[in-house]
Amino acid sequence: MDKIVRIVIWFLMIFGGAAAGLYLDALWCPQWLTDPLFHIISFIVGVVLVKLVVNSSRNTGRLLARLGREGNLPRLQTNKLVTEGYYACMRHPMHLGLLLFPPAAAFLIGSVSFILIIAPLEMVFMVAMVKLVEEPQALRKFGKAYEIYKKQVPMFSLRWECLQSLFSGTSKKLEDN
Repeated sequence: MDKIVRIVIWFLMIFGGAAAGLYLDALWCPQWLTDPLFHIISFIVGVVLVKLVVNSSRNTGRLLARLGREGNLPRLQTNKLVTEGYYACMRHPMHLGLLLFPPAAAFLIGSVSFILIIAPLEMVFMVAMVKLVEEPQALRKFGKAYEIYKKQVPMFSLRWECLQSLFSGTSKKLEDN
């Protein structure tokens, strides 16, 4: 049930954000923002952001599948706390990548309202959900080990080596540092 709720929330954020953005653009968008050059540049930025989202999800998913599972678990489930690789840099590297999804969608459709207003609000909502839902779940699941990990590692990190590793898939560099 939890997964269905999350999918519905994502669906509402992306498609609802797009619809709201396009509606607001129709009400107030300056003429120059309908220029094809703006939309070409916006689309290219969106494609780059989608690539970063995909890379971070793939990279963290592979690491979790390799290190976060012990025994016979359903796909996408973990039962071991992973603190290596990207997770040595930040507690929620996959969520950091997913934070780029709303602006990626906004840039792809070229909606100024979505880019400037709605996507940032959705990103704030996502950070709040990580803090209020994901963190307590991890604390219940991993107990004292997560409490210690939480004190040592930030929720997100914008350190260049962390971001480069997350988006390129080179977690070995992090382990060497």
